[in-house]
Amino acid sequence: MFAYAVRRALRKSKTLRYGVPMLLLIVGGSFGLREFSQIRYDAVKIKIDPELEKRLKMNKVSLESEYEKIKDSTFDDWKNIRGPRPWEDPDLLQGRNPEILKTNKTT
Repeated sequence: MFAYAVRRALRKSKTLRYGVPMLLLIVGGSFGLREFSQIRYDAVKIKIDPELEKRLKMNKVSLESEYEKIKDSTFDDWKNIRGPRPWEDPDLLQGRNPEILKTNKTT
């Protein structure tokens, strides 16, 4: 008799039918977001290997060093080549002959 009364109340009451699940979703989502956002702060606390850190510091690339590399380059004779789409043959698109490429690979 009790189960029948509960089922009937759930069917008739819009608050129990729609409101309670909505509130559970909001409150549960809040706890879920807290856990996922905590991952970001935990990842910052992780220390990296000292040897890797030394290598990263040695390989610093600055804007000035990259500028010095390309300062003397000439870009007057460059050609804009569009990359191939997944359904296109990249060799035909870029003006290369696929037959010549196949013979070069076999030799």
